[in-house]
Amino acid sequence: MPRGEMRNLLFDEVQYKIDETRLGVWRRYLYPTGELFEEFTSHRRMLGMPWFHYTRGRCPQTGKRVVAKGVIAVGRLAVGILAIGQASAGVIAIGQAAIGLLFGFGQLSTGLLALGQLAIALAIGVGQFTTGYVAIGQGAFGVYVLAQFGYGRYVCDMNGQSPVAMEFFRQVSRYFLHQ
Repeated sequence: MPRGEMRNLLFDEVQYKIDETRLGVWRRYLYPTGELFEEFTSHRRMLGMPWFHYTRGRCPQTGKRVVAKGVIAVGRLAVGILAIGQASAGVIAIGQAAIGLLFGFGQLSTGLLALGQLAIALAIGVGQFTTGYVAIGQGAFGVYVLAQFGYGRYVCDMNGQSPVAMEFFRQVSRYFLHQ
C-alpha cells in the first residue's frame, strides 16, 4: 500500500473494546488515525428504548454516524424524549437544528415553545426571527409581537406600539419579575 493511503477498514472485522458497567455497555473503537468511535447504551429501558443512549464518531462497520435513540439521546444525531445533538428531534430538543414537540432550543428550533436564531413556535417563540402566538425577536410574526420589525394582531415594534400589546407585555413582565 502506498505511503499516506489508508486501507478500507469496512472490509476488516471490527474489534471493539467492550466495557460492561452496572449502568450499561460501552462500545469503543480507536481508528489508526486516532479518531474515536464510542457508544454507550444503558441497560435500563423505557417504552422499548434505552433510558440513555450516547454516540460519538463514525461507526467502523458502516462508516456512518450512529443516531442516538433513547429516552435521553446524546450524539451528533439524536432522537428521543430529551434529544441533544447537532441535529436533534424529540419532545424536548436541544441542538443546532432542534425539532422539538414541546420545546426546541437551537440555531433553528421548533416546538410549542422555541428559542433560537430561527424559532418557529406555536405558543411562544423567542429569537432573531420568530413566530408564535407570542413572538419576541428582531423580526417576529404572531398575535402578540414584541420586535424590532413585527407583524401581527397586537404589535410593539419600531413602527409603533399597540396599547393592547404594551399592556400584555407589561403584565407578562410583572408576572415574571415579581414571582
